[in-house]
Amino acid sequence: MSPPLAVAFDLDYTLAVTDRDRQALLDDATERAGAPPLARGDYLDAHGTVAATETRAPIFDRLLTDGTDPETVATAYRRAIEDALEPVAGVADLLEALREDYRVGLLTDGPQTAQRGKLDELEWAGLFDAVVITGTLPAGKPDERAFAAICSELGVEPVETAYVGDRPEVDVAGAAAAGLATVQVCYPGGPDPHPAADATVARDELVETLPDILAAL
Repeated sequence: MSPPLAVAFDLDYTLAVTDRDRQALLDDATERAGAPPLARGDYLDAHGTVAATETRAPIFDRLLTDGTDPETVATAYRRAIEDALEPVAGVADLLEALREDYRVGLLTDGPQTAQRGKLDELEWAGLFDAVVITGTLPAGKPDERAFAAICSELGVEPVETAYVGDRPEVDVAGAAAAGLATVQVCYPGGPDPHPAADATVARDELVETLPDILAAL
C-alpha cells in the first residue's frame, strides 16, 4: 500500500465531542421544547428508519405522540448540541498542516442543517477541500456510495484515500469495504478496534501522531 493522496474524516467523536452525553442533550432539548422525555436508544432506532435529509424533524415526528411540533424539538436539539460542541484540541492546526501534503475531506452522517451547523459553530467550513453530508445522498455510511462520494469530491480514487473515524462497523469496516485505507480513532469507553483498521490512534494523540500514521500507510 502506497501513502494516500487524500485523507477524509468523520466528524462526531472523531474531530469534535460534546461536553455532555447525548442523552443529557436530548433531555435538554425536549425540556426546552415542552416535549415529553425521549430515550436516546429510541432516538437512534428512529434515526435508522427515516430519511432525515435537511433536519432531524422526521426522526422526532416518528417519536413524538403528544402533538409537539417535531421541527421545534429538532431545532432545540440542534442548538443544544452546538452549544455543547468542543473541538478536539489542535484539530484545526492539524487540518491546515495536512492540506500541505494531502487533499483533506469530511464525510459525516446526518441531516444537512445539523451537520452544517456544527461546522459553522466550530468555524471549520474553510478547513476542508470537500465536505459531504450523507443527508444529501441515497445512503449514509457504511454504504460504499457514501465513501465514493467524498472521494469523487476530492478528485481521488478510494485506493488513494485514507478514512479516519471512530465507529468500527460504520467508519472502519465501511471504508475498508469501499477500498479506502482506514485509521480508527479510539478513546476511553469507546468501541474496541476493528480488525479491518490499518491503524489505530488515541483521540487525545490524534494531532501529534496522525501525520506519521498517514505517512506509514
